[in-house]
Amino acid sequence: MNRFFIYIYMVGTMVLISSCSKFLERESQSILPEDQVYSDEKMILAVLANYYGRMDWGQHLGDPGSFALLDEAAFSSGGPNNMQNYADDIWRMYDYTLIRNLNEFIQGVKGSTLEEETKRNYEGEARFIRAWVYFNMVKRLGGVPLVGDKIYGYQPGMNPEELQIARATEQASYEYIIDECTAAADILTTDKNANSARANKWVALALKARAALYAASIAKYGARTPDVKTAGGEVGIPASEATRFYQIAYETALTIIQDSPYVLYQKNADKGRNFYEATSSKGSEEVIWARDYKYPGQTHPFTNNVVASSVRGDIDANIVTPILNLVEDFEYIDRRNGALKLRDESGDFIYYTNPQDVFANKDPRLYGTVIYSGADFGGTAITYQAGVRYLENGEWKVRTGTPGAIDNTYGLVTSQDGPTTSNDQFINKTGFNIRKFVEENRDASTRGRGSDMWFVRFRFAEFLMIAAEAALELNRPQDEVAGYINEIRARAGIQPLEQVTLQDIVRERRVEFAFENHRYWDLKRWRIAHEVWNGQDTPTATHYVLFPYKVYAPGTEYHDKWVFEKRKASHTMYPRYFRYQNYYNFINQDWINANPKLVRNPYQ
Repeated sequence: MNRFFIYIYMVGTMVLISSCSKFLERESQSILPEDQVYSDEKMILAVLANYYGRMDWGQHLGDPGSFALLDEAAFSSGGPNNMQNYADDIWRMYDYTLIRNLNEFIQGVKGSTLEEETKRNYEGEARFIRAWVYFNMVKRLGGVPLVGDKIYGYQPGMNPEELQIARATEQASYEYIIDECTAAADILTTDKNANSARANKWVALALKARAALYAASIAKYGARTPDVKTAGGEVGIPASEATRFYQIAYETALTIIQDSPYVLYQKNADKGRNFYEATSSKGSEEVIWARDYKYPGQTHPFTNNVVASSVRGDIDANIVTPILNLVEDFEYIDRRNGALKLRDESGDFIYYTNPQDVFANKDPRLYGTVIYSGADFGGTAITYQAGVRYLENGEWKVRTGTPGAIDNTYGLVTSQDGPTTSNDQFINKTGFNIRKFVEENRDASTRGRGSDMWFVRFRFAEFLMIAAEAALELNRPQDEVAGYINEIRARAGIQPLEQVTLQDIVRERRVEFAFENHRYWDLKRWRIAHEVWNGQDTPTATHYVLFPYKVYAPGTEYHDKWVFEKRKASHTMYPRYFRYQNYYNFINQDWINANPKLVRNPYQ
């Protein structure tokens, strides 16, 4: 091992529990001899905690703003957001420091005096983490240098070319990830662990299934973007490989479905509440792997940043809020078109008695994902009211006011929860709030405390969806394909599908996995991101919001009713624009300077 010591820096309290260990508390940086580290399982767990804590890439709870970049939510506090294009380095990561650390760990564990079974399990855990690091690099960059178990170190007089490794093909990179997951699964324990914070056999197989599905999709749909490839295969996978990768994804997903101890969460008869608990209640029997947090010491600002005004515990709220685009992709229980019924056939407003009535019979997963007008959160009803619609001399007019202020004539004009079009901070601009991953404990929304809600990375429902998608692409019978999806839809309480298309899978994944860091990568692997986010004033690229108005018209049938206006988001200035060059991050010039063998990505 390099210089015979290892640096340990605990990034925070990690939930790393085996049958007999406890939560690991924060520790300061120290330098310890390797024989001391690998002779003490508590020290080994501390090293692993460091690795798990260094893997927040893409959308995650520590960066609430990351959830406003797609078509699930928008920036909602302060002035308008002027994002136009996706950056060439969005969510880019290239972490060979962590790869090296993991290789040192594997070598150290193998050479330790621990019992063989214990050594194998730690090795398997590190190999899974290493595969996860590679997966996150590959889905951003395409093929990357594969260093295997080798630990590279520069010595004076060494030829630098010995440290320079060319990029593997994208296909070979995915194959390496799949092989490593297979090897890790063979030596990892099958047992669950507290809060699903550590890798076991099923976590390794989960990554194997997901990686195989990504590789298959890129091979199958790469023809949609024929110029997004490199001559050496660093980007792009031959179409001839699609079936093989789909078969791996299919078989691995079935192993998880049939043999793992995980199941769809169905403990609450209220299907909306049940879906919230499935993803947001620690200990959910559905969650296979999560990024866990524990107060004190390991918390994040997500609840504080996205909570609704009326239930916040501090000044902060509404920094990121859901958009109507997502809400309308949730179906109705008995109708697939999820567009809200806002106007009648003649174009006049539909008047509702209660604000929640417009959402009646929507897919209950909407309740578990988004707070909408009239819904409760933590025992408090949240009512969004943008203003009052009133009659004056036979003409309808709209009045808005300061959120929460009472008018002598109209009563409450604009609710504390908005929405408004102002540039005020912490005021809702879209008419919704996020529920998924938001902690109901009001203390969790304070700046000083933060939230220790976990962030789900793998859960059982994903593997039903992977089985369905792979089965569809493998031309398996429709009743089998639909069967996997219908398990998820039955849990939600909505009508089953008899026939399934890829578009059905696209939509089902959008609503089932909203805010779970799937949407961006899904649209990329299907090669449809440039069509959905085309930079034009289209329904999918433009952000929409919902403004509820209470009607003030004494003596008429409309008095005290509610109407809803769909409008373009005031604080998303431009439609989302995903260009062909965004399918792969640009290779950083500093990386090329250090390693001239690196090939640039398309359009770079």
